[in-house]
Amino acid sequence: MSALRSTVGALMFLVFSLFLYLFLWPVPLEPVAWVAPTDAGLVDPFEPNDRLRSARYVDLGVHEGPEDIARGPDGLLYTATSDGNIIRFDQNGSSIETFADAGGRPLGMEFDTYGNLIVANAYLGLQRISRDGQVSTLVDEFNGKKIVYADDVAIANDGIIYFSDASSKFGASISGGSYVASVLDIMEHGGHGRVFRHDPAIGETLLVLDGLNFANGVAVSEDQRYLLINETGSYRILRYWLSGPDQGRREVIIDNLPGFPDNINNGLNGKFWVGLIAPRNELLDQMAPKPWLRKLVQRLPASVRPQAAPSSHVIAITGDGEVLMNLQDTSARLPALTGVFETRDVLWLSTLFGNRVGRLDKQDLAR
Repeated sequence: MSALRSTVGALMFLVFSLFLYLFLWPVPLEPVAWVAPTDAGLVDPFEPNDRLRSARYVDLGVHEGPEDIARGPDGLLYTATSDGNIIRFDQNGSSIETFADAGGRPLGMEFDTYGNLIVANAYLGLQRISRDGQVSTLVDEFNGKKIVYADDVAIANDGIIYFSDASSKFGASISGGSYVASVLDIMEHGGHGRVFRHDPAIGETLLVLDGLNFANGVAVSEDQRYLLINETGSYRILRYWLSGPDQGRREVIIDNLPGFPDNINNGLNGKFWVGLIAPRNELLDQMAPKPWLRKLVQRLPASVRPQAAPSSHVIAITGDGEVLMNLQDTSARLPALTGVFETRDVLWLSTLFGNRVGRLDKQDLAR
């Protein structure tokens, strides 16, 4: 009997310890209750297709995580990789070479009118890289506090730089990487994302928007009248008016996307390209109004928490949110697409993981 009592006592202790761990162990999240829109899935205008199946792939060798692509004044294509390097290659996807070591984790980037590469570095803030590869910091703090997750950048015709700070709470470096930090911010849904305006001529940085749930891609319209901003954690795209009678107003142009929007890039003829890096997760949506459950899940091993499913999905939209193109590869040969860089003849596909970029010749675009 004493042995039985000892066994029961040990089991009760284990159960009690597990209870304390699951409900009381400290985690970095303080989840906020919200109601996720009902996921309609891949229905019109997002119905499944294989229009990306003709894409070819450019092997970048040892360089991984080509998250964004921009074309330089030399006609070469530039991309930022997870090792902190900016690499470049020609339009044929060959002659790959390192252009600069930006350090940290460079993400979104654009060239300014002087040929400088402006980079949103998730670890180090907003950077400028000169034509000869010299790296300098433009913005790494605001109101005395570090910017801990610079994510994407857009440059207006007048030289003003707009950039997103995905999360002011979950820094990419201190959280173990940009992807881990994004998951934490999305799980909390605490409105820590911001968008800034930086004037490099006078060195002034102003807050444009805050209270966003993982502020991600940002783009300036062709007519310079508004910004589009991907709010990844809320599955939607916002428009913020820079001028005109609606100046200073924000509005939702697409809500309830079937996936998590990542980068947003200017395409040709005034359109915008959006990468849907992963499809919606049913469990995550079900937990949205249950902060206690999201906190409990965060205490579980990472392998059993909600995971991003492999997906290859990009869309083109107008500034009013009309979907112009819906391109997918149901076999997800190049998963986690972050966005598209469009030239006259080619759609270049960027991705968060792996060591390849996609090249889709428009003449081969599957119908």
